[in-house]
Amino acid sequence: MGLPTVNGAKSFGRKTVKKLTTKEGWIGDYDYGYLFIPQIPFVSKEMKTQPFFALNSEMPILLWLVLSFQHALAMLAGVVSPPIIIAGAANLPLNIQQYLVSTSLIVSGILTSIQVTRFHIYGTPYYIGTGLLSVVGTSFATITIVTLAFPEFYTSGFCPVAADGTKLPCPDGYGRILGTGAVCALLEIALSFSPAKVLQKVFPPIVTGPVVFLIGAHLVETGFDDWLGGSGCIGAICNAPAKPMEWGSASFVGLGFLVYLTIILSERFGSPIMKSCAVVIGLLVGCIVGAACGYFSPNGIKIAPAATFIWKHTFKLQVYGPIVLPYLAVFIVLMMEAIGDITATSDVSRLEVEGELYDSRIQGGVLADGLSGVLSCLMTITPMSTFAQNNGVISVTKCANRYVGYGCAMFMIIMGIFAKFAAAIVSIPKAILGGMTSFLFCSVAVSGIKIMSSGEMSRRDRFLLTASILPGLGSILVPNWFSNVFTYTGDNKGKQGFFSAIILVMETGFALTGFLGVILNLLLPQVKDEVEEINEVVLEVVGSADQHARELYAEKEHTVLRSGLSSSDSGHKH
Repeated sequence: MGLPTVNGAKSFGRKTVKKLTTKEGWIGDYDYGYLFIPQIPFVSKEMKTQPFFALNSEMPILLWLVLSFQHALAMLAGVVSPPIIIAGAANLPLNIQQYLVSTSLIVSGILTSIQVTRFHIYGTPYYIGTGLLSVVGTSFATITIVTLAFPEFYTSGFCPVAADGTKLPCPDGYGRILGTGAVCALLEIALSFSPAKVLQKVFPPIVTGPVVFLIGAHLVETGFDDWLGGSGCIGAICNAPAKPMEWGSASFVGLGFLVYLTIILSERFGSPIMKSCAVVIGLLVGCIVGAACGYFSPNGIKIAPAATFIWKHTFKLQVYGPIVLPYLAVFIVLMMEAIGDITATSDVSRLEVEGELYDSRIQGGVLADGLSGVLSCLMTITPMSTFAQNNGVISVTKCANRYVGYGCAMFMIIMGIFAKFAAAIVSIPKAILGGMTSFLFCSVAVSGIKIMSSGEMSRRDRFLLTASILPGLGSILVPNWFSNVFTYTGDNKGKQGFFSAIILVMETGFALTGFLGVILNLLLPQVKDEVEEINEVVLEVVGSADQHARELYAEKEHTVLRSGLSSSDSGHKH
């Protein structure tokens, strides 16, 4: 029994030595120019077809490093944007902002490793993780809860306000966001043990699509405010690190537009690596121009430590009742997004998208997604979930090797540990950052539209969309529409808290739309409309006509064949 193990160890050792000591093991025969050479108009030629690297296939070390770093860059913008925006809403000091960006990168790497590994829960048919090249990043959906909750924290006196009205740092408010998120993530963990078909029936695309769309639409407002100088200085002077200017000035608009234009040009003319990292390239170009024009200040980078890690700063965890319902809606959406992302990853990885193995990947992925929500909050960062950014990288590079996922996680952790890197990101002027985040947030809204339009819409579906989106979209366009419904001004804190919870839910557009969508989807019967009935009649008539034509053709062919045989027989007789 021991001999195969020894032989296996020797074989593994020989393969490792060969990979580390030969040109084939390090470089292989891959066309690296395919990844890096941009499409130059009138010059670029068609690149040769690249090999496909399957889930557990062998690949050169250099290519593994390059593609791992590419996946990390594709995730970078999405991972660092939420902590910057959330820290701004909480008015946290610069050192804590830098810490949160570093922690977001480190935790993203740790949780990505869990998704990629796929653990079997002993004694049960359940798994944790997908076992695919699935990456995990900070959820954008939490930003909408934060932007609604913190004004309430300051208004109620929970967060401190200076005598001149200046909002002071509120780390305890951030602790409420973390504590509530950790508890509400238990809902996704519980739902992960339900059959995937049941979840898709209760939360179909017609329900989750509008929620994702409204989350993106709400976030675009925040990103666009930053594009014009900063969401915290609207209508006033914005303190860009080196050049304070009026909010909405041409300089701010120009910086954000440069980022936007660079993203478009990278998509049109860039190499595969440039296309998958177009948002990061846009941010980099904006930073170069901004630095040359004096918009950067090195002070934040100078005071940052050389290295950092999780729990260097901690926060008092609390559960805040009024944001429980919006948070539950967020985790339902994250669960359905995870199902869609895992399905897309399986598809581009050329793996099955139905059957027992696929269902177990969905179950394990959703369970890991829920655990990510709990663990990330306990690691002092807002809930994390499965990202879809890497699916485009897989389809372009034709690499679905899950070990690239480990490499991506490694680079994310390294970038997070070096605190100077996080400090450099935090020091980016809001206009440049807003040009990038606006693009990211709008892509979230477009994803919601794609989810909604994933199938044909009946009259019932169009009605459901209209009825569920109306109040949610209205609450985005008129944010305080429900603020004057309850006018209680007494001393009963419990009653005030209850009314505040109702107001917060009613003014959280995506949560309102999500709840209405689930209810209407269960109540409204699926009835065929006139167009569907006409189409079915037409198809039936066409099908009958086709069948009749086939029968006539077969009969005519049979007659001709018989006639030919008869003539042949006659010829033989004569």
